[in-house]
Amino acid sequence: MSGQRRVVITGIGLVTPLGNGLERNWDALIHGRSGIGRLTYFNASGFPTRIAGQVKEFDARRMLGDRDDIDVLGAHSRFSIAAARLAHEDSGLDGNGVDPEKVGVYLGCGEGDPSFLWLARRIMESLGPDASVSIPRFLRRGMEMLNPRKDIEYEPNKPVYHIANLFNAQGPNSNCLTACAASAQAIGEAACAIVRGDAEIMYAGGAHSMIHPMGLAGFNLLNAISRRNDEPEKASRPFDLKRDGFVLSEGAGMLVLEEERRAARRRARIYGEILGYGCSSDAYRITDILPDGRGAAQAMQNALDDARLSPEDIGYINAHGTSTQINDRVETIAIKKVFGSHSRTVPISSTKSIMGHLIAAAGAVETAVCLLAIGRGIIPPTINQEYPDPECDLDYVPNTAREAVVDKALSNSFGFGGQNICLILSNYKG
Repeated sequence: MSGQRRVVITGIGLVTPLGNGLERNWDALIHGRSGIGRLTYFNASGFPTRIAGQVKEFDARRMLGDRDDIDVLGAHSRFSIAAARLAHEDSGLDGNGVDPEKVGVYLGCGEGDPSFLWLARRIMESLGPDASVSIPRFLRRGMEMLNPRKDIEYEPNKPVYHIANLFNAQGPNSNCLTACAASAQAIGEAACAIVRGDAEIMYAGGAHSMIHPMGLAGFNLLNAISRRNDEPEKASRPFDLKRDGFVLSEGAGMLVLEEERRAARRRARIYGEILGYGCSSDAYRITDILPDGRGAAQAMQNALDDARLSPEDIGYINAHGTSTQINDRVETIAIKKVFGSHSRTVPISSTKSIMGHLIAAAGAVETAVCLLAIGRGIIPPTINQEYPDPECDLDYVPNTAREAVVDKALSNSFGFGGQNICLILSNYKG
């Protein structure tokens, strides 16, 4: 990023369908072990899609610590708090010598899990003899049952509050609501806050869970999610000819961003550096992306310009790669626009093939994947590459992880409404 102040990553926390913690996620990724299975949160037998990427083995009391609000927290808050605690522990920060006004929280979190059963019961209780809803009866009964402490937890900004409260972060705070690009944008904006001097430390990332009846119904109506119910582990297949939509998943990814000189002074372990941040808007349609890939290409080019790099400097691209027909084709076009002949040689993979699509949290998790690929010299695969698509003809690292020297990586995140965010990560050189 341009400016005298550099931004490095000193902590990573992951809660995903692959497991809790960095090492469990990385092991599943490099071995191509899918985290997608049958949906068990509710009876989905009446839905066209009955699979999802659910977070497993999540012990809230162990992961969140001693809290008196565990029973009212939404899934987005639970996952984000857990991931933030993991990232904080990983960073080695102890709070000593930290000005709380220089510690901030930038997240990209979606809404909490709404209680549709509660609403349905209140409606049924309000029915009159002619089966019409009595509004006065509904309001009266609703007010009797209202739990303000729980209901406010549905708000998407609640994780920001919880994390700020947990770490006494009194500096800049925000929650981005740019759909599937949200947590990537949060990381980019958090880095900018450090470059400007507004903060020294930023907790940045995102969390989301849309695995509830309304979320499943909405994506089914859009024909956006896979219906490969008999083979859940093969349902997410980015860039494959037989892809039929993304797989709805949940979780959180959190990073600790730190001003480089501060991290060096405390001899922190540094995963890498944020070099570039690019964003753009398609200004096109609420769900579709520009067919020629102009918006996505512009965000990639903006990130390269911000990092002062050429396309040939990028050694790995973590694609948005949702496994929808349109996205994968258009993202391929956009990569070709920006990278030219290098698009044929740069390794590209979509880790959504393994963990599904974490919606608002996806960008943060995938940023972490880029950092680990750089640091460990392994590129995770795109699994379920069985039937080549002539329109998706680049190197998607099919089915098997690949050893590679990666100095700089690009992470793509493209949200509903044509909201495009790209981040460039680099190996740290002191």
